Amino acid sequence: MRTVAITGAVAFGASLMIFALSLDTRLLGDQSGYKPAQPIPYSHALHAGELKMDCLFCHTSAENSRHAGIPPLSTCMKCHETVLDRAGTPMGKSDPSPEIQKLRDAYASGRGFAWIRIHRLPAHVTFPHSRHVRAGVACQSCHGEVQGMERVEQAMALTMGECLACHRLENQKQQLAGKPAQAPTDCSACHH
Repeated sequence: MRTVAITGAVAFGASLMIFALSLDTRLLGDQSGYKPAQPIPYSHALHAGELKMDCLFCHTSAENSRHAGIPPLSTCMKCHETVLDRAGTPMGKSDPSPEIQKLRDAYASGRGFAWIRIHRLPAHVTFPHSRHVRAGVACQSCHGEVQGMERVEQAMALTMGECLACHRLENQKQQLAGKPAQAPTDCSACHH
């Protein structure tokens, strides 16, 4: 009788575990698919896609820092001091955008916005954006096809496995081109 009870409890526990895993097979910490609503619905599809603005035009710190950073409102205002209408407004017509007005009001008041961070790595990991930018790694390699996103989302899990796979691929490309491998050969460059 006791053996039957133990076997039943183990089978029940295993069934619960299998059911829980079937609901979400992502790794702990994997935030892929996370796309929160922002204070202003900034369209990367319009700015980076249709208008072909380079990522580094807004995310200037990515060239010289570990962090790409969220652009200050002054960066937005470089264009939006003159661009006031909604996208698609015919020339000569005025259709003021309430979202651009929110931007202009926040800038004028100096208060800014509380943007919601999307891409977050574990505390023990550092990602040196500047090294990757200087090496010619496209932003889309980690962030996905941002130029097609109305609302930015975390496209990849950003796991160590994904980083290692990319570094291995880049090392293979370098070796095939007859050049020494450029990517770090250990994890100390990104882990502390």
